[in-house]
Amino acid sequence: MIKKINILTKEDKYSIEIETNSIKKKIKHIISNNNNNVIFLIDKNVFNVFKKIKNYNKQKYICISCSEKIKSFNFYTKLTQKILSKGIDRKTILVAIGGGTLGDLSGFIASTLLRGIDLILIPTTLLAQVDSSIGGKNGINTIFGKNLIGTFYQPKLVIIDPYFLKTLPKRELLSGYAEIVKHSIIYDENFFNWLDKNSKNLFNLNYKVISRAIYKSILIKKQYVLKDEKERLKNRHSRAVLNFGHTFGHALETYYKYNKKLTHGEAISIGMIMASTISYNLNYLSYKNFIKIKNHFINNKLPIMDNKMYDEKIFKIICKDKKNIDGKINFVLLKNIGNAFLKNNINLKSIKKLIK
Repeated sequence: MIKKINILTKEDKYSIEIETNSIKKKIKHIISNNNNNVIFLIDKNVFNVFKKIKNYNKQKYICISCSEKIKSFNFYTKLTQKILSKGIDRKTILVAIGGGTLGDLSGFIASTLLRGIDLILIPTTLLAQVDSSIGGKNGINTIFGKNLIGTFYQPKLVIIDPYFLKTLPKRELLSGYAEIVKHSIIYDENFFNWLDKNSKNLFNLNYKVISRAIYKSILIKKQYVLKDEKERLKNRHSRAVLNFGHTFGHALETYYKYNKKLTHGEAISIGMIMASTISYNLNYLSYKNFIKIKNHFINNKLPIMDNKMYDEKIFKIICKDKKNIDGKINFVLLKNIGNAFLKNNINLKSIKKLIK
């Protein structure tokens, strides 16, 4: 059964389609509907799926070994030159089949090639399906931090097939689940309670449960994208609220130079516990709900700490976070499960006290 979500922003309109075991049919449809004027960027981990398409070798495609390291100026330059060498025009469609790193880079490429060509995203990890493929944010990393260079560029279509998830190790499923539970914590207490009861079925790849979790998670993100597409609001509707847990999370990723020490979801998981701790110590979040969040993470084996999270380098990185304004640190905090807000102007000295 197909679930469809329509996204209508001020500048764009597109659909997100969720359907299990549909990917071959969808790729064939893309090829036939666009007179083969398509270039595929494919994560090598899912290339076997693409190979099942009839006459796949006649398509224009580039197979990529993906990791956070591909989100760099160096790789961006090499990849755009490869794409240009295959011959493109403004009717060419770029189709990215892979995880969030490939999606982030592909969005940046699509927004800059010929000043903008159409993009279709086919996210193949749970993390990408519920987060990075939704909302039009893209970018590349620098030595100063993650996603500091990028654009807002909406895709023309997002195709989500939960069947891909059977190819993922448990660690990657957990990484994606961290973003699902984040959406519930910031917006919907009932969804959080549902996850509390159904998370084990999700990890056991019950596709009915997975599809519902993905669908609900996307609907929550949609609310923020529609109200604040380019992250300009400074109230509870701000798209920045979606960055709950990301201040410490991105700092940890940058500290470890985006290596395999921490996945994105693991880093954000630790960041959410840090943000919840600050919320509790500022008397916004009750002790009962703080413990409820913490226990959910522990029960689902999401990490809640890292031995480097009090390192002075972490705090220096936090000072460069994108949400900061005029040198003041802006944090996403909680008043309740399902009620997040943007707290402005917290100084670094206070943060150090609050998390200890």
